[in-house]
Amino acid sequence: MRLGDTRVSYVPDGAVRLRPRDLFPDTTDEVWADRPEFLDESGSLVASIGGLLVENGDRALLIDAGFGPQSWPPAPDGPRGAIHGGALLNSLAGLGRRPEDIGAVAFTHLHPDHIGWAWHPAPGGARSAFAHADYLVSEPEWAQCDLLAADGMAEEVTGLAARVRTVADGQEIFPGVRMRITAGHTAGHAEYMITSGGQRLIAFGDALHSPIQIDHPEWSSAFDHDPARAAGHRRRLVSELEEPGTIGFGIHFADVVFGHVRRDGTGLAWRPLDA
Repeated sequence: MRLGDTRVSYVPDGAVRLRPRDLFPDTTDEVWADRPEFLDESGSLVASIGGLLVENGDRALLIDAGFGPQSWPPAPDGPRGAIHGGALLNSLAGLGRRPEDIGAVAFTHLHPDHIGWAWHPAPGGARSAFAHADYLVSEPEWAQCDLLAADGMAEEVTGLAARVRTVADGQEIFPGVRMRITAGHTAGHAEYMITSGGQRLIAFGDALHSPIQIDHPEWSSAFDHDPARAAGHRRRLVSELEEPGTIGFGIHFADVVFGHVRRDGTGLAWRPLDA
C-alpha cells in the first residue's frame, strides 16, 4: 500500500502457534470460548512472523527480519508452540526486491523471531543475505546485548554486532521514518512511525501480540519484560491507532497485519484495512 511517496509491504517469513492462556495469563477459558475467531482448529493462537518493507524511490528499508531458515518444535511448557520461518527472501522477491537492495534493517527488538535473517547465513553462503545493510537497533536495546548473549543468544549477537548502528529516540532513519522507543516488551523495544502524504503508519512490533488486546490493553503477554509498563504503553498506542489518518501494522496479526482501531457496539476493535 502507499502513503504518499512511500510504499509499504508486508513480507511474510513464517508463523508461530501460541497457547492463548499461557500467552495472556490474565485471560480465562471463558474469554477464549467467547472469541473462537482468534484461534485455529487446534485452539492455538497463530501469530505471523516476517518484516515490513518500506520503499521510497530507489531506497529500501526492512523493519524486522523474521525468524530465518529454521524451525523449532513446541516448547514443553509456556506460551510457545511450534515456530518456523524461511519464506522472507522469496517474499521479498515477490515484491521485486533482492536482499542486496536493502540499505538498512531496523529492528523493533532483538527477539529471535525478529532478527533471524539478519544473522543467519544466506542459503548457500557464509554471510547474511543483507550484504549492504546497516542494522539499526535502539540504544537501550543494544545496551542489553550482553544479557541476551548470556541468555543463550551469543551466536545471534555475534552475528549482528559488526553491522549494528544504534539509534536514539525520535531519530529519523529513512525518509519519513522515525524510531520511537517504547520500553515494556523489552528494555529498548522500538516502534517505527512512517509519515507521508498526510497519513501515518505505526509499525508497533510486539507492543501488541494479538488484535484481542485492542479492547483489553491491560492483558500483557507472558513475553513482556515489564508487564505494567507494556500495558501503559498499549493504552496510549490504542488511542493513537484510533486517530484519523493513522494505520497500524501488527507483525504478529496473522492475515490482518494492516488496520485501524475503531469503536463498535461493545468497545474498541481492530478493523483490517480493507474492511
